[in-house]
Amino acid sequence: MPHVFRPEHAARLLAEERERLLPPDRIIDALEMQGHEDVVDIGAGPGFFALPMARRTKGTVYAVDLSKEMLAMLGERAAQAGLTHVQALEAPADRLPLPAESVDRALMAFVLHEVPDRIAALGEVRRVLRPGGRFLLLEWDKRPMEMGPPVNERLSLDDCEEALKAAGFRVLHRVFPNDVHYGVLAER
Repeated sequence: MPHVFRPEHAARLLAEERERLLPPDRIIDALEMQGHEDVVDIGAGPGFFALPMARRTKGTVYAVDLSKEMLAMLGERAAQAGLTHVQALEAPADRLPLPAESVDRALMAFVLHEVPDRIAALGEVRRVLRPGGRFLLLEWDKRPMEMGPPVNERLSLDDCEEALKAAGFRVLHRVFPNDVHYGVLAER
């Protein structure tokens, strides 16, 4: 079973170094949000992407994570920022607690490599997206480096694109936020 990021390391997810490496607003730009979308952040952790998304939409931002501790941190951060339209949901990526066709945008950042049933997880994202909805999948480049999960747990860019297509997505384009991560923007 792949290693899952642990709540006691949450500070790493909010560090300035991570913000420099993965500027949330630049990443979110790829989703082409217009200010009214309902959004789901799968594996939201303490809200590194969920809170910036909430600043860019009047719709509901569903922050899904396995960890009660991470969601509690996210809730505190959202309250401090006055973001009342963020809803924290405890659930695994392959069983999203949302109705079918309930969101316009979805983000899954550095989570898919941790999910035992990747096809089910991608199917869930497709299920909750409205027709024409956009999905940004971010992952670690599959090569040795000093940070990130073990190389044998990482997914190649080609493997992610193939999995997205197999789940019924149309791949739009690739996103390269830095030299250690990649993203794939897809549409339902």
